[in-house]
Order: sequence, then C-alpha cells, then structure tokens
Amino acid sequence: MAKSPEDLLRDLRVRARTRPPPTEASPEAPLSFSERAASVIANAVGSWRFVIVQSTLLVAWLIYNSVSDARVDPYPFILLNLLLSFQAAYTAPMILMSQNRQGDIDRRRDVEDYETNRKAELEIETLHEKIDLLREQEIARLTAAVENLTRLLERRAPGS
Repeated sequence: MAKSPEDLLRDLRVRARTRPPPTEASPEAPLSFSERAASVIANAVGSWRFVIVQSTLLVAWLIYNSVSDARVDPYPFILLNLLLSFQAAYTAPMILMSQNRQGDIDRRRDVEDYETNRKAELEIETLHEKIDLLREQEIARLTAAVENLTRLLERRAPGS
C-alpha cells in the first residue's frame, strides 16, 4: 500500500531526528588499520609531491646508471623495471581499497541526500496545498463579499 505524503514526511522527520548529525572529521565508523593504511598510501601516491619525488629519483637513477663506472643497473635498467613493477603491484590494490571505501561513503551520503531531497519535496508539496487552501478561502470570502455588495446595490438602486 502506498503511503500518503504526510506519512512519508512523518517517517523522514523521525529518521532525521534519530540519525546522528554528520561531521566532516568522522562521518563513518572508525577505520581499521588496513583502511587507514590504504587511505594514507592512496593520499601519498596521489599527490604532486610523490610525482615530483618519484620523477627526480627516476632521473637520478637513469643518469647515475648511464654515466657512472660503478653501475648498479646498467642499460636496459632491468632492476629499475623490477622496482617500479613491485611498487605498482602493491600500491594499485591499496588505491582500489581506498576508492572502494570512498564509494561506500558516497553511497551512504547519496541515500541521505535523497532522503533530504524527498523531505524537501514533500514539505514544498504540503506548502502548496496550504497556499491552495488559503486561495480557496480567500476566493470564497471575496465571492461572499461581492454577493453582499450586489444585494446592497440592488436594494439601493432607484426604481426597485
């Protein structure tokens, strides 16, 4: 059975009162160690600082192993390739874990936004109904006033 707008509005108001207010610092449950680690790594790897440091180290590695007599990794830089593959193999899953957690947070916020929008829609609908009722009452009063004036004018009209 479909609920009336008043019932839906009442349900949304009850839910809004029982739900704790969201805070920017901690909108969700406490994070586990692995979730915190994934977030820290994703934030570090996804920064310009990391890109600049990584690029600097890569250029230094290439230059050192190209011109030095004590080369650790001569051309074609197989050790460098191995290190970069190792780094990618471990950071990619952590970034994905962080993105999955953020997706869960976004889904919860979307549900809350939907409920807020639904509540606003229902309250606007209720206000429209009240305004329509006030207009009907005003029209009824104006119609009664016009009828009264018409009767008064008919009584005062000469020759009636």
